[in-house]
Amino acid sequence: MNPRAEYANRLAARRASLATLDRRHQTVGYARVLVALCGIAIAGTLVIGRASFSAWWLLAPLPFLFLLGGWLERLEASSATLSRAIQFYERGVARIDGHWPGTGTPGTRFLDEHHVYARDLDLFGCGSLFDLICNARTTTGEETLARWLLNPSVPEDVRQRQDAVKDVGPRVDFHEQMAIVDGQVRSGVNPTSLTAWGARPLELQSRLLRPAAWGGSIAGALVLVAIMAYLTALAGVVALPDTTLLALRVYFLPVGVLVSAVVWRFKARTDRILGEAESATTYLALLERLLLVAEAETFASPRLVRLRTALQTDGQQASRRIAALNRLMNIADIRRNWFIRLTGPLVLFDLHMACRLEDWRAVSGPSVARWLATIGEIEAIASLASYHYGRPGHVFPDLVDGPGRFEADAIGHPLLDPSVMRVVTNDVSIIPPLQILIVSGSNMSGKSTFLRTLGINVVLAQAGGPVYATRMRLSPLAVGASIHIQDSLREGVSRFYAEILRLKQIMDAARDRAPLLFLIDEFLHGTNSHDRLLGATAIVRGLVDRGAIGLITTHDLALTAIAGPLGPNAGNVHFQDDVREGRLHYDYVMRPGIVSRSNAIELMRSVGLDV
Repeated sequence: MNPRAEYANRLAARRASLATLDRRHQTVGYARVLVALCGIAIAGTLVIGRASFSAWWLLAPLPFLFLLGGWLERLEASSATLSRAIQFYERGVARIDGHWPGTGTPGTRFLDEHHVYARDLDLFGCGSLFDLICNARTTTGEETLARWLLNPSVPEDVRQRQDAVKDVGPRVDFHEQMAIVDGQVRSGVNPTSLTAWGARPLELQSRLLRPAAWGGSIAGALVLVAIMAYLTALAGVVALPDTTLLALRVYFLPVGVLVSAVVWRFKARTDRILGEAESATTYLALLERLLLVAEAETFASPRLVRLRTALQTDGQQASRRIAALNRLMNIADIRRNWFIRLTGPLVLFDLHMACRLEDWRAVSGPSVARWLATIGEIEAIASLASYHYGRPGHVFPDLVDGPGRFEADAIGHPLLDPSVMRVVTNDVSIIPPLQILIVSGSNMSGKSTFLRTLGINVVLAQAGGPVYATRMRLSPLAVGASIHIQDSLREGVSRFYAEILRLKQIMDAARDRAPLLFLIDEFLHGTNSHDRLLGATAIVRGLVDRGAIGLITTHDLALTAIAGPLGPNAGNVHFQDDVREGRLHYDYVMRPGIVSRSNAIELMRSVGLDV
């Protein structure tokens, strides 16, 4: 079954199940109302004095109300889970049908305006690559995927990710389980604070502290008993001899003062420990359930097997340790209850909770960073795998050693969907000694899109994902792009100055991280022809000398002469248009050689300018 049909069938099944649950919920709700009305009728009959039965019948509806209420809660939880599954499959269908922009996570917080290619290749934002592929539920998962897109990985890591993506891709049930995890409570795990909290030096580690604390708690509990007995005697509820009252006072006054002294002695540390734990461990339920899903899956990929093994500490699964921490924090939350506020100090509640949290950190604290990194990587792999499953025609590239090279057959832009628009693919080959293609062409002929197509596919390839091509072969490549360059009023930077700053970044990257794939659109178009030719020639020569490969586009046909002195290191290709019945038509096919015509005048006339 093809991916769309699989998603559509599962979506229909989940919708049918949700409709059944909704009907059942409505029926149970009506039944609960009916039971409540019966209780009201019983009470009314007793009030007006016409009852021939015992008042104990008022209790009869209560167990039914309790059972029906629990049933309603379970139905609501199941409905919420099905709703999340429906959203997952709706998005899956939308991604396959090309209606996905804005349905995912834009990842705009990862967009650095000064990154050497992130904005140029539309990696983040609405309708971006991140919006298309990210399914991560945790901050760590999003950060891991963003890091892979922003920083090329070494070939061995890429190959291992490819195997993992192929392994997870067809596991639709696994993708669904990751997507339907309830995120309503404790869902926004802060990896930085949680990791820092787990690694912080331990406190309250004295061996005598815990037995002494339990002794103090027992003494404090007896103080509560003594106070209650004393007060009930004063109120006349019970009669106690004067000697007993004196003994109670002699006990609870000094012991109460002693326990209070212990509370005061440790208050600063217990408040700090509990406060740091509360701020660091919010939203743990999502993490626990994601860990459970990952631990329950049997993977075949060696990398995923290692990741799954990493979710253990001293033979215990990470999910169990996180569940234990979540229970501790839920218990700690009852400190806000008024009764615990009154009685907690006497039984050293805060001190015991602080000790329990420190015990948890002693065993599991050093492993927190590993668990978070592991689940983040699994989520990033799952995101690429889900994208791969929805695009079975895309291929995984071959990474080869040696000098910079890039080959692709029928390469297309992954953000363009053939089901929505016409997508033209091209073949491209930059193999030594060829290092640079100079792309000429008329306006709107597809030059900029072609640069973005190559760049975004290289980024996907080196993140471990599939690419929009029938074949791709490349060496490890750093990427540098100058495509979406803008002036900045705030920084006082003109468009031309912003462009040369980016070119400096690209030159530095070619020096530091060769081989580099450079993608430069409308090379130095913000200056005059003379300076443009001199500058472009020098920059291209510098890039070639550093072993970089890439493409530059231009409207200025004078720049196509750069290829001549470079001999076999450079070549010219072009995009062109045709005028048919007074209208411009583009085929977006790359051809060898230099473009022979311009369409600027036709474009001006097409919008009504009298030229």
